[in-house]
Amino acid sequence: MADIQGSYDDLFIAVPNALSTMLDEGDAGASVAVFVDGEPVVDVWGGFADAGRTVPWQRDTITNVWSVTKTMTSLCALVLVDRGELDLDAPVGRYWPEFAGAGKEKVLVRHVLAHTAGLPDWDGTVGDLYDWPSVTARLEAQTPQWEPGTAAGYHSLTHGFLVGELVRRITGRTVGEFFAREVAGPLGADFHIGLSAEDDHRVALTIPPPGRDEDYTASAPGGTDPVTTTASVRVRDGNGVAWRRAEIPAASGFGNARSVALVQSVMACDGAVRGTRLLSPAGCGLARREQFSGEDRRLGMPVRWGLGYGLFDTGLGWGGWGGSLVVVDPGHRMAVAYVTHAMREPSNDQRGMELLAAAYDALQAPPP
Repeated sequence: MADIQGSYDDLFIAVPNALSTMLDEGDAGASVAVFVDGEPVVDVWGGFADAGRTVPWQRDTITNVWSVTKTMTSLCALVLVDRGELDLDAPVGRYWPEFAGAGKEKVLVRHVLAHTAGLPDWDGTVGDLYDWPSVTARLEAQTPQWEPGTAAGYHSLTHGFLVGELVRRITGRTVGEFFAREVAGPLGADFHIGLSAEDDHRVALTIPPPGRDEDYTASAPGGTDPVTTTASVRVRDGNGVAWRRAEIPAASGFGNARSVALVQSVMACDGAVRGTRLLSPAGCGLARREQFSGEDRRLGMPVRWGLGYGLFDTGLGWGGWGGSLVVVDPGHRMAVAYVTHAMREPSNDQRGMELLAAAYDALQAPPP
C-alpha cells in the first residue's frame, strides 16, 4: 500500500487506509483531515506533489481547492452578519449602490449567498477575472435571469465576487485580506485567498484527469437554461501565477485538508475552535437555514442551498472541481476535508464521499 504520512486516531484507521488505496489506484497526491471538537483525529497526506511523481507531498503542501473556496468566502460574510454589519434581508444595493441598476434592486444579501440572485453566468474572459474593478463593473451591468429568490442556479464564478464585494464595501478590505486577518490568522490556518509568491514553492499544481491535458475545462452545466458564460477555465489557467495572485473568491483558494477542516470546524463547533470564537452559536446556525430546495438550473440536479453552503442531510459543505471536498456535521462536531490536485472525471469521482463514509464508520464503531 502507498505510504501515508501524518497522524490519526486508531479508531479512524479506515480513513488513511482509504487514502492509501486511492494513491495505489493512480492518484498522484492528496491530504485528508478529520477534526472532532476542533481537534484533528486524522491529519494525513501521501503521494507526490508533481505530475512526474518526483516531489513527495509534504505536510505543508498546498493546492488549489477550487469551489471549496466558496465555504471560506461565505464564512467571512457570516462573520459580518453575526456582528450586525451585514443584514441578510437588506438589498445588496444598500452596501453596493452601483449594483442596484439593471433590475437588481430586489436582489437581497441572502440571495447572493444562496445562489438564487439570478446572476449565475460570467460574461467576461478568464483574464478579466484577475481585475476586480472590471469584474464588479460587469456584475453591476448584468440583469437577473429570474426573479431573485424564486430559483437557484449555481453561481460558479460570480458567487465569490458578489459576496467578496459586500465584504470589501463594509470593511474596506478585500475578501482575501479579511479572511487572512479575521479567520485564518486567529485560527492559525494555512489557507489563502490570493497566494503570495513566497508560498509558490509549496503549491502542488493541478493534474488533469487521465487522458486529458491542461486545456481540460470544467464540465458543462447540466441544467436546461441557456448559459451565457464565455469564460472556460482550464487547468492551465488554475496553474498559472496570475490565478494564484488574484482573489477569485469562488475558486482560487489554496490550502490543504488540515487548514480546510480547521477553518470549517468553526461551523461544527458552534462558532468557536481552540478558544477562538468567530461566530455566536446562533450566527453559526444561519448557514444551515434552507434557502432553496429543488433542481438547480445550472447544476441540473436537486440541491438544497443554505446560506453559502450546500446542505446534505444533517451536514453542510461543498466540493471543488477535481475532487476536493469539505463536509461539516454539527451534530457530531466533526469536519471532514479531502484536498487533492489529481483530478478525475466528475462522473467517475467518489473519492471524497468514500473518505467521508470512512470517517462516519469510525464514529459509529463501538469503543475499543
